[in-house]
Amino acid sequence: MKSEKNPWYWIPLLNFASGFPYAIIISVSVLMYKNLGISNEDIGMYTSLLYLPWVIKPLWSPFIDLHATKRKWFLAMQLVISIAFLIVGLTIPMQHFFVLSLALFWVGAFASASNDVAIDGFYLLALTKDKQSFFLGIRSTFYRLSMLTANGVIVLLAGFLEEKYGDKSKAWSYTMLVVALIMIFITVYNFFMTPNPEIEQEYIKSNANHKVSFTEVFATFFQKKQIGLILTFILVYRLGESQLMKMLSPFLIDDITKGGMGLSTEDVGIIYGTFGVAALVIGGIIGGIVISRDGLGKWMLPMILTMHLPIIGFVLLAHFHPSSVLYIYITVVLEQFGYGFGFAAFLMYLIYVAEGESKTSHYSIATGFMALGMMLPGMASGYIQEYLGYGNFFIWVFLATIPGIILSRFLIFPYDFGKKETEK
Repeated sequence: MKSEKNPWYWIPLLNFASGFPYAIIISVSVLMYKNLGISNEDIGMYTSLLYLPWVIKPLWSPFIDLHATKRKWFLAMQLVISIAFLIVGLTIPMQHFFVLSLALFWVGAFASASNDVAIDGFYLLALTKDKQSFFLGIRSTFYRLSMLTANGVIVLLAGFLEEKYGDKSKAWSYTMLVVALIMIFITVYNFFMTPNPEIEQEYIKSNANHKVSFTEVFATFFQKKQIGLILTFILVYRLGESQLMKMLSPFLIDDITKGGMGLSTEDVGIIYGTFGVAALVIGGIIGGIVISRDGLGKWMLPMILTMHLPIIGFVLLAHFHPSSVLYIYITVVLEQFGYGFGFAAFLMYLIYVAEGESKTSHYSIATGFMALGMMLPGMASGYIQEYLGYGNFFIWVFLATIPGIILSRFLIFPYDFGKKETEK
């Protein structure tokens, strides 16, 4: 029986609770460590390892299905995330803050990946089919809003506190405490406002058949046609972006004498958290519209090119270092719009790959490989940047996009996949 509670009361913050910790752990941590004096090599290596829980979450997602309810899982995981962020804030002023905070982010990352699995399953249980379709856009909107809050509001707060105290360690310590308080509020809100449509006995009944079905799910995924090409494409499609994401904040923050742009933390918060996210959202919306209108076949190559060509803007910034911040805004807006527009094609292709009887599990496996494609190159990005310098690094990043473009031309899928069916 589906829940009778009004979904408008719980869907927005529940999906916010999915994106917010991810953005803090994967994105904001990069800027934090850069401001606290950590080298680009260490930032690239260790913050990329934080992707691992999202890479391997398909391995333990059946455990979440079998034990307790989805609601208990996401509430417990959100509490763990809150506590992890709280302790991160307390450890930043300590001597060995880097190791301690990384360990806590690692705990938070596993809890966040588990939280995502539980939330995705919860929607299927709590909403009827028609409501699932209706609230799909609402879920996406609040997920992106959580990214805006993390990369914009939280970064702006950190920049303000840096200016106020003149102490980056204290500023980021207080910032992470605020992040923890936000997560605690969200957890408490979800405890009172989310429905409880599940019966625990349902999970016990399915336990006997779990091992067989779990094995079959993985076996059928790796039996798909073109699976070798598919997995290679998934792994290399974001080869350039995975390195770009890790080194963009250091590039914008580093002094001009080091090849960077010399921006403040507040500047980065404004650029990425407002104009950047707005461009990302608009690009994603337009991408979804054109695929729905014409199908994936027509837009696959144009979307890939739109996603990767703006990297040339960072090549130009790194070589010419324009004095006007306007050029940085233009470059970031184009890059974020291209990312939102182009990534829509990639996600639609993953949906095609997941088609079949076990589409939910297969989609989880596909996104796990996607996360692996982000993690491994990101780990090496700091070393590559330090060796090449920012100018040559961005040229390398642009060249790294070519294998994905080439492989995309050999993928076989229905030309009109994703096109909205017209009513007769």
